[in-house]
Amino acid sequence: MRIAIFGTGGAGGYFGAQLARAGEQVIFIARGKHLEAIRSNGLHLETPSGELIIHPAEATDEPARAGDVDAVIVGVKAWQVTEAAQAVRPMIGRDTFVIPLQNGVEAASQLATALGDERVVGGLCGTLSWVAGPGRIRNAGGSNFIKFGELDNRPSERVERLRQAFANAGVPVEAPADIAKALWGKFQMVTSFGGVGAMTRAPIGIIRTVPETRRLLEQCLQEVVAVARARQVAMADTAVADTMKFFDTVPPAGTTSLQRDIIEGRPSELDYWNGAVVRLGREAGVPTPVHELIYHCLLPQELQARGKLASPG
Repeated sequence: MRIAIFGTGGAGGYFGAQLARAGEQVIFIARGKHLEAIRSNGLHLETPSGELIIHPAEATDEPARAGDVDAVIVGVKAWQVTEAAQAVRPMIGRDTFVIPLQNGVEAASQLATALGDERVVGGLCGTLSWVAGPGRIRNAGGSNFIKFGELDNRPSERVERLRQAFANAGVPVEAPADIAKALWGKFQMVTSFGGVGAMTRAPIGIIRTVPETRRLLEQCLQEVVAVARARQVAMADTAVADTMKFFDTVPPAGTTSLQRDIIEGRPSELDYWNGAVVRLGREAGVPTPVHELIYHCLLPQELQARGKLASPG
């Protein structure tokens, strides 16, 4: 398949590199020094088991130069999805479909509004990966997976083709029977892990060990499950327990992109993680006091990072 990775960050870079290694035709959409490094020296993926180098790598900052592709995997930040929907248009051919990998539950509907329902497949992934420097993606190990499916849950040839491409690359991949349930399952995990991590400034190994912060994780998960069920998403009765078991398998030093962005003073996806839990909970009439506390406490730092709140003095 000819696959464009729109946004060669942690997730896009990791999964794009795996596809390219397996022989798929991958076009990396990047910019600035990151793009220059990929063009000059290839895309380097550092993992606990060794380094993977994709060189030469097809990369550009102009989607029009990529031409039509079979699929576009959108790996930008959640607040960039609307802009990305317009930017990917030059790569959209008659049968092209788009898969968002953002940590949230609203990206697919945003893309569908701009590109049409028929162009969009729901998607999510799991990977502890980030940009370590120009042309370099670092992966912390642990579970790396990708899931996607038609928004109406029907089986389709295009989903199966992409699923097979990832399977051939050795990536754990699944086309869930219920993509909305899968998206909310990931949503409960990242918002809880990310929010508590950003508040405590601690990695998962500490958060899950200290009884008080472990309980905070559980409370966050319970709130998201309640919101999902109020929105007619069929969350499993074991959703909270299963996610806590997953947290116990994450490498102890693991953190989320939200936590890293906030600590380093960068704009984060706070509004699309904990902020979205609060907003969607209000719409559904479900209280979310723990997520509301986390969101409100982190909001001043987020506003400062976005230049919307001046530092005192």
